Amino acid sequence: MNIVVLAGGNSTEREVSISSGQGVCQALRERNHKAILVDAYFGKESMEGELFSDKYDTEQAAAWMRKQSNNLEEVMKTRQEFFGPHVLEICQKADIVFLALHGANGEDGKVQSVLDLMGIKYTGCGPLSSGMAMDKGITKMVFEAKGVPTPKGMTLEKGECSSYLSDYGMDFPVIVKPCCGGSSVGVCIAHNQQEYGAALMEAFSYENQVVVEQFITGREFSVAVVDGKAYPVIEIAPLEGFYDYKNKYSAGSCVETCPADLPASLTKEMQMYAEKGYEALNLQAYARLDFLMEEDGSMYCLEANTLPGMTPTSLIPQEASVIGMNYPQLCEKLIEVSLKKYQ
Repeated sequence: MNIVVLAGGNSTEREVSISSGQGVCQALRERNHKAILVDAYFGKESMEGELFSDKYDTEQAAAWMRKQSNNLEEVMKTRQEFFGPHVLEICQKADIVFLALHGANGEDGKVQSVLDLMGIKYTGCGPLSSGMAMDKGITKMVFEAKGVPTPKGMTLEKGECSSYLSDYGMDFPVIVKPCCGGSSVGVCIAHNQQEYGAALMEAFSYENQVVVEQFITGREFSVAVVDGKAYPVIEIAPLEGFYDYKNKYSAGSCVETCPADLPASLTKEMQMYAEKGYEALNLQAYARLDFLMEEDGSMYCLEANTLPGMTPTSLIPQEASVIGMNYPQLCEKLIEVSLKKYQ
């Protein structure tokens, strides 16, 4: 197949996206697909030459994208449109676009809407489910309505909310996070009023809506759901703090165990809630749902990631390996289940 791996973009998760895209592109080429890596934001200067060539240097393409990152802030000041030169023209020539974008303008349904309008096939969820899952406030409301356990919380609007937690009937500690951010950027734990004020200021510096929810002390887990079926549960144990941006992307900062060391009954329960959360948000193809579990076995679904990290060492590839699927095979599998949307 001729495949465009669309990565980069202009979100706070640009570097993670490039790493995902580089891994996916290389893996698909190993499976004899003619995959190319395209930067959604910086595009390609020229359409000259063969696009889907047998000879293609994925590392060189990724290096070029990282070089463009140095100019990202300056370009964003002067350019309104998201897609770079020739991006959509190239995508139209592919059999499918593998979305390796993360965060805003990629995971929130905007790119998916454009691709849908242009009749371009792509991996992952559609626009509506992507948008709902990206918004942690909406996700929380849907989970509560559909019986998926989730921590008590609320959505606050910048300039229209009280800075005192007691006004909302909640107690410390709480976790404060931007409503639509990813990779735990801007997420803070507040144990007292002073920390809470600082956490609100930090989260509101990213977005005008933030989610405040009861902080759950317990073990952290994640479950991939592919084509509606849960994969093995993986446990993430940060050596320090919680699973924030630093711990997610710093080598050796977490111990990741798959399958997680859990009684069979709790494993099945978490997988059931992962599938239920996937269904509640009307997700398609694949997603990853994150959980916390207290000592007594009470579990809470925090959020759904519709375009989760796809580097060879990311969480979903680790789960897939437990059921005998290597990384290149997983990349093909995600394309296979995504094509079902178009049947």
